[in-house]
Amino acid sequence: MGGDDVAGYLRADRPRAFRFPEDHGPHPGFRNEWWYVVGNVDSEAGRRFGFQITFFRVALTPDVPESLSAWATDHVWMAHLGVTDAGSGEHHAFERFARGAAGLSGADLDPFRVWLEDWRLIALEGNDFPWRLEAVEGNTGVDMVFEQRKPPVLQGDGGLSQKGAGEGNASYYYSMTRLDARGSLRIGDEVHEVSGSAWLDREWSTSALAEDQAGWDWFALQLDDDREVMYYRMRREDGSTDPYSKGLIVAPDGGSQLIRSEDVNLEVLRTWRSDTGRNYPVEWRLRLAPMDREFEIRAVHDAQEMNMTVRYWEGAVDVLEDGKPVGRGYVELAGY
Repeated sequence: MGGDDVAGYLRADRPRAFRFPEDHGPHPGFRNEWWYVVGNVDSEAGRRFGFQITFFRVALTPDVPESLSAWATDHVWMAHLGVTDAGSGEHHAFERFARGAAGLSGADLDPFRVWLEDWRLIALEGNDFPWRLEAVEGNTGVDMVFEQRKPPVLQGDGGLSQKGAGEGNASYYYSMTRLDARGSLRIGDEVHEVSGSAWLDREWSTSALAEDQAGWDWFALQLDDDREVMYYRMRREDGSTDPYSKGLIVAPDGGSQLIRSEDVNLEVLRTWRSDTGRNYPVEWRLRLAPMDREFEIRAVHDAQEMNMTVRYWEGAVDVLEDGKPVGRGYVELAGY
């Protein structure tokens, strides 16, 4: 997300016009891009699960390689799959890599699809919703269909999300904050028919983090009153909150309101130390001035670390207000 290797790439340095469903597809010319879906679902027997799938495209060079080989590529792809069983407390995390060549991985339109080997996110017809996710690793996997409940919302300044100081330290960023999710989820010998709600994030950029930024705390909350809250806290190296932190409140009708860093008070109530030696927050108090509301956010299970090539915490959470459940969500903690 940082670094000086930006020569020859496009930059997120000004607002742009978004077009749907075309922007669901790839954006060549930018160094980084991802398709990210998280969700909270319940089985017919009342058992709760969380899931995450992310497909990352990373450019190796801004130039298309001059080679006749089918293996030549200017991109590498990485995908992460996470599944949390809230009842047992088990968290499963998997990772794959592939070059963007020989049909191993990629992204297309007409019809829409993103894939890494046999993990894939595809439109059932054309480019728009409904989409289907199929991702299985060993005896753990997700087979889910997503239906659109609300239109896309543009993050930041009309979709230009400035993450740090300096021109181009930004991403083009939109979200689909309420998707109906239905399908099956497998853990071990058990297959669970599940339904619930999911969230899609789409970003592409060439650089985003400034030199004094260490990482971020990202919250995606789906409230029972059909509102959604997204807030990301960009953390500086000294632990303070960067003023570029921001978010969005999405109304039941799909309208949205920007959240600025000065509108938010985020207090860590409890932390958890992983086997990798990292201390992650797992319980917070979130005060939002624009809503005049205060939420308590709790991990459904502490040990939801994605212990892979890049280590981070990504997990399902509950949202409470005055001690009563008012929603569910997902939290990502990077740079700890």
